[in-house]
Amino acid sequence: MTEENALMKTNRINLLFDFYEKLLTEKQQLFCKLYFHDDYSLGEIAAEFKISRQAVYEHIKRSESVLEDYELKLKLLAKHEERQQLTQKFEPLLTGLSGEEREQAQTLLHRLSNLD
Repeated sequence: MTEENALMKTNRINLLFDFYEKLLTEKQQLFCKLYFHDDYSLGEIAAEFKISRQAVYEHIKRSESVLEDYELKLKLLAKHEERQQLTQKFEPLLTGLSGEEREQAQTLLHRLSNLD
């Protein structure tokens, strides 16, 4: 896996984690935070919890799988990304509106983009 692909995967897992964190077990949450958020290595996590690197790896892989399964079913990340794209496309259209209309539209657009 290239460095760019690894970074994209880490970013995706972090986003999925933001949406579905509370649906993971406490251990899955902890290992994901340490590995993906705090950039701990498998060895560092293993030493901290006195388990094998392989056990840490399996916990993290299982967590990734669970997060992807939730996304397949609930599509929260996909909806978030689509909302962000639509918001960006909508913003240039505001320039054609009058002052009061533009202000109202900006307020609605702001509320829409902050639904997450």
